[in-house]
Amino acid sequence: MNIWWIRRDLRLSDNAALSSALNAGTGVVPVFILDDRLLAKPAEKRHAFLFASLRALDADLRQRGSKLILRRGEPVHELCRLAEESGAEEVFAEQDISPYALRRDAEVAERLNLHLVHSLSVHPVTAITRLDGKPFTVFTPYSRAWKALPFNAHIMPVPAVMPPVPELPSVELPDLPALEDFLAGEHEANRRLDAFLDGPIFAYGSGRDLLDLAGTSALSPYLRFGMLSVQHVASAARQTAGLAMDVQSRAGCETWLNEIIWREFYQSILYHFPHVLKGPFRSNMHAIPWRNAPQDLLAWQAGLTGYPVVDAGMRQMAATGWMHNRARMITGSFLVKHLLINWQEGERWFMRSLIDGDPAANNGGWQWIAGTGTDATPYFRIFNPILQGKKFDPDGAYVRRWLPELANIPAKFIHTPWELSAIEQRNYGMLIGRDYPAPIVEHNFARQRALAAYSGK
Repeated sequence: MNIWWIRRDLRLSDNAALSSALNAGTGVVPVFILDDRLLAKPAEKRHAFLFASLRALDADLRQRGSKLILRRGEPVHELCRLAEESGAEEVFAEQDISPYALRRDAEVAERLNLHLVHSLSVHPVTAITRLDGKPFTVFTPYSRAWKALPFNAHIMPVPAVMPPVPELPSVELPDLPALEDFLAGEHEANRRLDAFLDGPIFAYGSGRDLLDLAGTSALSPYLRFGMLSVQHVASAARQTAGLAMDVQSRAGCETWLNEIIWREFYQSILYHFPHVLKGPFRSNMHAIPWRNAPQDLLAWQAGLTGYPVVDAGMRQMAATGWMHNRARMITGSFLVKHLLINWQEGERWFMRSLIDGDPAANNGGWQWIAGTGTDATPYFRIFNPILQGKKFDPDGAYVRRWLPELANIPAKFIHTPWELSAIEQRNYGMLIGRDYPAPIVEHNFARQRALAAYSGK
């Protein structure tokens, strides 16, 4: 009897840990441990998505003669107790790379026969290094090395039948409301992947930045919890690229594959440089004079900055637990550069709010925005939220969806509603200062302030 310890691999297809557990013995106990050290951090929507996904996994297991065992507490204690109750001799799990996961797994390995199986990424974090053996800290050479490695396109099928699980104690999942915009489970993940590969991926190169179109895959929550194997996703992207009818369509597939590589690049950075979770990657970026501006931070969190495209992104995240990637860059840049608030405040808020919140990707994205990380955007690159809105939401459809108070504003003024006269505002049923706030900071002033702060002047 073996234990399949589920962490970030909530799927039956192409699951290396499950396959190893099945091949190594006559029985498998699938277990997920509700770790209070992780669940104590506020993230209601992500927790709701996780719990719904666990229920979906349990249903899939039961269709094959098995079931999911749930425990709550310290992983090492619960696994030892489960091994004693079930007679299991070995534990199989997908390898993880965060500092906490490494400490947790080391504790378990001291007490039990733990086998960690690679499948969190296409290539292991230790497989891609420079010629001198040191990790890459710039994306482009990392991506070249990533693409040069052999690619295993074999996808392990879903087991048709699973060994029955003995009667074992199992706790109940907390009851949280399901998310309407993101149905949970492996079946939904594969449906979304198929739908994306059926057309949108070919226009991804040009469509991924348009806020008013469904040009992205929105698969990040499913990858976050492993309802899709990243090996499967990358293989599917490569196969689809081979079917592209023209250069532009192929470029769309390759651009999307690059997003997978960015994900693994940030995993590598976190693994090799764990200090990034506590501060800047760049040592010379510790002295930026961040503002202590709690009211501005609250306005940003609530989507009440007075800049429509910024507020629309923040309200999308509040409502759904997900935000368009272009909006993440716009909202993040606004917090850091316009409000001069420490990027770590944004990092914490996104981890609290996003259902795809992942330490490596979230930290990497925020440090890129702030100019404090590896391969980061230059500090003097400061998004103009007005121009970003006009470029990526030209007709204002995205803004109107998430800011209903601006629903009647014509496209010409949708990103600058304060430019309307008082009479025009009344005619459109919206008054600045009553129904929607005036901008909390003027763009040119904020830009000069940020440049001065970053340059030390």
